[in-house]
Amino acid sequence: MNIKEIFILSFESIWDRKVRSILTILMVMVGSALLVAVNGISAGFRESFNKQFNNLAPNILFISNSQQAQGGGGGGGGIGGAGLPAAPKITLNAAVVNRIHSLPYVGDVIPNYRGSATVQSQSESKTDAILSMNPEKLQVIAPTLEFVEGSTIQPNNPASMIVAQDVAMPAGDANPFLVIGRSAKITYSFVDPVSGKQKEESKNFIVSGIMKPTGNPTIDSGIVINLQAGNSLLQKSDKFDSLFVIAQTTDFVDIVEQEIRNLYGNNIGITTVKAILKTIQQFTGGISAFLSSIGIVSLIVGAVGVITTLYTAVIERTREIGTLKAIGAQNRNILSLFLVEALLIGIFGATIGLMVGVGFGYVLTAVISSSNSNGGSSSSPIYLMSGMIMVWLLSIGLSVLAGALPALKASRLLPIEALRSQ
Repeated sequence: MNIKEIFILSFESIWDRKVRSILTILMVMVGSALLVAVNGISAGFRESFNKQFNNLAPNILFISNSQQAQGGGGGGGGIGGAGLPAAPKITLNAAVVNRIHSLPYVGDVIPNYRGSATVQSQSESKTDAILSMNPEKLQVIAPTLEFVEGSTIQPNNPASMIVAQDVAMPAGDANPFLVIGRSAKITYSFVDPVSGKQKEESKNFIVSGIMKPTGNPTIDSGIVINLQAGNSLLQKSDKFDSLFVIAQTTDFVDIVEQEIRNLYGNNIGITTVKAILKTIQQFTGGISAFLSSIGIVSLIVGAVGVITTLYTAVIERTREIGTLKAIGAQNRNILSLFLVEALLIGIFGATIGLMVGVGFGYVLTAVISSSNSNGGSSSSPIYLMSGMIMVWLLSIGLSVLAGALPALKASRLLPIEALRSQ
């Protein structure tokens, strides 16, 4: 038999057992589709994280007065400035700022105050995050920052505020909450340290600018006022909540971190963008590995299905095999016949699986994006040709490997015994 006849006979065998063959192809397809979808989503996440890394400025270190455990990955001075620190031993003030600024390879130190306050505009009130810093330094911590038309930066005006677009135009609201040139009243509630009574500090501000979304959560959901206004409104008494330390280049981030650690030990919290990205990548890498293992198990299950299907075919076609051998078919012809059948099952399952996997990746990403209540930027799956070819070859290879045992059994049948069987 030539190769063409072998392929024709193998295809006819699959066609004659349509239901069983389709179920086996579906088993191979599921594993292939899952692997393709997982690889695509993982690649999309990695690309999205790289963009976030650039948006956060990779040469920034976040400094807080939170104590950091030995060997820890960072204190409470992360992107959001949140954490559960012990009582601080270091007070972040002008002296600390100057000392850190004098360290080698430090390009700049940007102190800031943080708080949460009630913002009242006309008849509406909302609670928003307040970030008090030099507004001229916003593009240092967010290099991709852009402003809507008509925005101005007024660093020396204590009555000026710059707001994030999500704050000015909240999702779901028909009308904007804040508009450039319109005034708003910000009220901060605090406990007086002397009397222990609840008090409020209020101040009127005018919106001078609106920031477009950057993907940087530090500024994408808050209001920015200058240091003078923040110190007064938030009752900070010249004690900063955190510092943005700017290394001269990303190559010096680790050196600057070590220099600061040499000064303050673990009495200060240090977080770098690189550490944040590494943590996220480790987390998503673990999830991807878990899902990939499920896909590989599915492929193995599909391979078991191939073995079962071909073993059953060998039993059902024993007389046919005997007839083929009686008219001159060699063992290698019978072996090739069943291996090609396994190959065709693998090709059909893997090819359909690639197409289904691509669609499944987009559907799953859309579901994840729609359930993102924070309204953050979503990622799209990225399908690399090399990865898809690898999954395709792996699926076919496992199918052929699974068909080897039944094919070997069929090729070793003796013609007399095969013709004698019922």
